[in-house]
Amino acid sequence: MSISTGESPSRLAWRRLRKNRGAVIGMIVLGIMVIMAIFAPFVTPFDPSTQILEYSVKPAGFRGKVIFKRNLADADVPSIIAVSSYKEMGDSVYYQDPAGEPYRVARSTLIGTEPHEYYDEPLFLLGTDRFGRDLFTRLVYGMRVSLSVGLISESIALAIGIILGALAGYFRGWADDGIMWLVNVVWSFPTILLVVAFSVILGKGYWQTFVAIGISSWVDIARIVRGQFFSIREQEYVEATRALGYGHIRTIFRHMLPNAAGPIIVLSTAGFATAIIAEASLSFIGLGVQPPTPSWGQMIKDGYGYIALGTNWGMTLFPSLAMAIGVLVLNVFGDGLRDALDPKTSQR
Repeated sequence: MSISTGESPSRLAWRRLRKNRGAVIGMIVLGIMVIMAIFAPFVTPFDPSTQILEYSVKPAGFRGKVIFKRNLADADVPSIIAVSSYKEMGDSVYYQDPAGEPYRVARSTLIGTEPHEYYDEPLFLLGTDRFGRDLFTRLVYGMRVSLSVGLISESIALAIGIILGALAGYFRGWADDGIMWLVNVVWSFPTILLVVAFSVILGKGYWQTFVAIGISSWVDIARIVRGQFFSIREQEYVEATRALGYGHIRTIFRHMLPNAAGPIIVLSTAGFATAIIAEASLSFIGLGVQPPTPSWGQMIKDGYGYIALGTNWGMTLFPSLAMAIGVLVLNVFGDGLRDALDPKTSQR
């Protein structure tokens, strides 16, 4: 007779998660997106606000020719001059711009003294926008904005939803009646309408977007937590905590809430994805993150007018595709977490 060694719930959950191919792929893609967002300055060739007007609306794969000049206003961000050709003569560098106009610049004002230091032929992997800004750079920095908005706004929604849902499900009675009345009032309005309303009240900006989305997205979390607490409240271990004289706060957050973690995690990953879409929607209508800060919604807005012209469809396609992939992997990963955290799946 074999004796099975006990494993911790977290180890069992991790083992089940690794067996879910979709969840693993989603986790890997999500991890790549997070790493790219964190290390954006190291994986992108330009600053997201750098403009090269001569390279406006260039297609994907375009390779330019540029000279880097010292920027007196900001020493960390050099001025970029688009050229078609250049030639060194003494202490000066003579060049022609893409239109064929000749110019001269003192070599002492350039970044370095050798051609390999001040001259480059950068690849615009996804093309450029109407201001000549690199789309790949702005896409990666927009990913940073979207992920940070999703994380912080969903954290706000989780804090509000868990507290209110736990109080309603644990105490019941007048607490449940009052909280559910508030839930029903808020739930009667479309989430995106509430987000727009709070954005108008709080104003436009980066942090205002976090708060507006967060305080508009807690209702579903509160309802799920309330329902979970209704069933958990009658379990024997909860009765035992009362018999041992544990306080309400300890019982709720240390003993009951961990047992409701599965549905909350799934809902939070879905809410994370919804927050990304909400942020893009706000930026698209001009109420979210403001230019020149890159945002996927703002990029889609800037590029959708070029679709009919057929000049650079990538300006809209690439941020739309990035947003779709982000939402998809979050949902797939969330479903995998749900299955991993549900003990019943180990019996299937």
